[in-house]
Amino acid sequence: MAQSQGQAADADILIANGRIYPGGAEPFIGDIAVSGDRIVYVGPEYSGTAARTIEAEGMVVAPGFIDTHTHVGDALASDIPAARLVLPFVTQGVTTAFIGVDGGGDPDVSAVFGKDTGRDYGINFAAYVGLGALRSKVIGSEDREPTAAELAEMESLTEQAMCEGALGLSTGLFYAPQSFAEEGEVVALAKVAARHGGTYDSHIRDESSYTVGLVGAVEEALAIGRLADIPVHIGHIKALGVDVHGQADEVIAAVEQAQAAGQVVHADQYPWSASGTGLSSALLPRWAQDGGREATLARFDDPEQMARIRVEMSENLRRRGGPESLLITRGPADLLGKTLADLAPAAGGDPIQAAIDALRRSETGVASFNQTESDIAAFMKKPWVMTSSDASAGHPRYYASYARKYDTYVKDRKVLTLRQFIDQSSVVPAAAFKLEGRGSLVEGAYADVVVFDPEAYAPRANFLEARLFTQGVQTVLVNGTLEMDDGIPTGRAGGRPLPRTSARDGC
Repeated sequence: MAQSQGQAADADILIANGRIYPGGAEPFIGDIAVSGDRIVYVGPEYSGTAARTIEAEGMVVAPGFIDTHTHVGDALASDIPAARLVLPFVTQGVTTAFIGVDGGGDPDVSAVFGKDTGRDYGINFAAYVGLGALRSKVIGSEDREPTAAELAEMESLTEQAMCEGALGLSTGLFYAPQSFAEEGEVVALAKVAARHGGTYDSHIRDESSYTVGLVGAVEEALAIGRLADIPVHIGHIKALGVDVHGQADEVIAAVEQAQAAGQVVHADQYPWSASGTGLSSALLPRWAQDGGREATLARFDDPEQMARIRVEMSENLRRRGGPESLLITRGPADLLGKTLADLAPAAGGDPIQAAIDALRRSETGVASFNQTESDIAAFMKKPWVMTSSDASAGHPRYYASYARKYDTYVKDRKVLTLRQFIDQSSVVPAAAFKLEGRGSLVEGAYADVVVFDPEAYAPRANFLEARLFTQGVQTVLVNGTLEMDDGIPTGRAGGRPLPRTSARDGC
């Protein structure tokens, strides 16, 4: 009901006559009323008045989406207010993001949360402390074990981060220098996070057949969880590369066996067949990255080491599916939008030389087309697999992951129902990570809400034009702040840092 002239409204915003998917329950036609930052009514018909009524007939009304694996920390830390709105997310209906993943989480979590800065944010965000950041700070980029004193220092930094509200410990064991860490080192740090109710989040050591293999890497993550007595979250779960295509069922069996034994395990997944990574991470052997970029470039100039590097790069390129499978998305402008196959003629027909030439110029990002749709669907159907984007520059997943999952896997291929998509994007991650008051449309919850047109919600971004906003989202509320109105960003910022609620336990 709209507000009568001169009458004080009972609610600030009324979303009326939408098809409400409350999160974890069946949809119904009804109303949602919001006052301040909270939902004050969810039901068939609101009897009060509202300062603003948004007509949602024919629209889907859902909890704001929660992205558990992103790389938008730089945007949130920006001095530019417009960057902190994170419009690529808001325009998809994403209202909460996790940062610091893949081992990149800054140990100074208080600074990450913008303490005392007075900054505004377009989205809510939680943050991990990362093994890569810890190792780089204490050990550097060397391939060696920490000394007892260094491990104690990393444990102390982890403790501090958890007390400042970190979500848990994240690792990127595939990436140097984290790839140099043995299981015992990771377990020691995970135990610290476990004492404070945190989660162990991991880009596992191998998603392909580089070292321990996909299944072996999953088993390592599960073992770390058991030894540290901590919930395990597998980031962007996938079977990457020709050697492991079809292994989704084995991974699922390993996870569900652990769950049956009482272990808490879950995962996230982005809905794309192409991953995004650095060209060096995709092709260079880890030993060649020991000591960082300068040391790697010096090895390029050593004929004996270069010969060995070429052999291993060739094998890694085979794993990835060949030179046609790697598309340059970040780096020198003249390389963007080209595959290694496209660049090979200028390098004498040699795609490995083309890759080396590119890496000499700068670190280069690639989209790596190396998954099968059958594996993607197998993971996606699992109730313990959440939606994520792995948002990073140059890949359309930053601007379009949620819209693509809906448009491709709900509407087109019917891998999931609409309710499954919404639940995997809201109530499932909220429950797994204990985000109180998030992920569901219920009275008393924070008013994180997305309203989208089920006929029009679709991605526009692609691999050649990765920075095109999603279409079809009509309304987005973040903590009750109207950030999308009639399909147009308002420029308002209602997001907040979300320190883990048990942050002070034992601190």
